[in-house]
Amino acid sequence: MKGKKVIFIAAGTVLALILIGIFVAAANLGTLIKHGVEEFGPKVTQTSIKLNSVSVSLFGGSAEMKGLLLGNPTGYKAPNALEAERIAVRLSPGSLRSDKVVIQSIVVEGAQLHVEGSASGNNFTKIQSNVEAFAGSAPPTDNKAAKKLQVDELVLKNCKLHLSLGLLGGKTIATPLPDIRLTDLGQGPEGITPAELIKRVLGSMTGGIGSAAGQAIKDAAKDIGKGAAESVDKATKGIKSLFKKKE
Repeated sequence: MKGKKVIFIAAGTVLALILIGIFVAAANLGTLIKHGVEEFGPKVTQTSIKLNSVSVSLFGGSAEMKGLLLGNPTGYKAPNALEAERIAVRLSPGSLRSDKVVIQSIVVEGAQLHVEGSASGNNFTKIQSNVEAFAGSAPPTDNKAAKKLQVDELVLKNCKLHLSLGLLGGKTIATPLPDIRLTDLGQGPEGITPAELIKRVLGSMTGGIGSAAGQAIKDAAKDIGKGAAESVDKATKGIKSLFKKKE
C-alpha cells in the first residue's frame, strides 16, 4: 500500500507540474505576442505600435488583446492613427506548434481611426505605402523561414472615423466606418505572412475610409454655397480616388 501511495503522490506531482507548465506557457505566450507586435509591427508600418496587454487561453483556443495604439507617421499632428480597446482572437491551439498558425477569427470592434491630411496624401495611405514597401523588400529566404498564418475570418465593426482634412478648414468630422469582413486569408499551404496580412487589412480599410470620408464631406457641405459645394465635390472625388482599395 505504501508503494502505491508513493506512486500516486509521484503521479500527482508530475500532473501538477504539467499543469503548471501549461499555465506558464500560456502566460509566456501572451508576453511573446505582445513583444512580437511591438517589435515586428513598427518595422512593417514605420510607426510606433503599443499594446497594453495580451491574455491567452490555450484550453479555449482564444486570445484577447487590449489597448492597441497604432502611431502616426512623422509629420502628422494626432498621436495615433488607430486606437482599439479590444481585439478578440480565436485560434487552433494545435497549430501553434506547426509552421502555419491557424486563426479562426479576429474581431476588432469599436476602434477609433484618426484620418489626417489632404486630397494629395494622408496618414493611412502613408502607412499603407510603408507596408507595401516592406512586403516588397522582404528577401525570399526570410519569407520561407517566417511563421505563416491562416486567417479564416477578420472583422472590423462599429468603428468610427475622425476626419481632419485640409479642405474642412481645420474642423474634425466624426463618421461611422462601414463594417469590413475579410475571409479565407492564407488558405493554401504557403499561408500568408504577417506583413501580407497587414497589407490586405490596410487595403480594405483605406477603401472603406474613402467611401465614408467622401459621404461625410458631402453631408458637411450641404449648407454652403454652390461654388464652394462644387469645390467640395471635386475634392471628394479626389479623396475617393486617393483611398481607392489596393489589393
